[in-house]
Amino acid sequence: MRATIAWWDLSNSEQTIDSLREHLRDGGAQAWAAVRGLRVKFWIADRATNRWGAVLVWESVVPDQPLPPHAAELIGYPPTQLERFDVQALVEGIHSEG
Repeated sequence: MRATIAWWDLSNSEQTIDSLREHLRDGGAQAWAAVRGLRVKFWIADRATNRWGAVLVWESVVPDQPLPPHAAELIGYPPTQLERFDVQALVEGIHSEG
């Protein structure tokens, strides 16, 4: 498996953590459910540093397919920080959220 972590510093964008969260609630997150090879994607935010990001875990490599609109299009520039690396294991624990 492979993982990608992308962070955007929103200081130079018209988007905010709240506007990006609203985009996800309006269906932006659901579009990713149909992406082949994507094991999990979750979005992250840090208000203290005005950052928005996402963590994606892929089966192997990012597939050669069109991806749903993502933060770079909304924010207006590529991630401020982008890291890719191998995932050694993935487990989901017992939780109460469905």
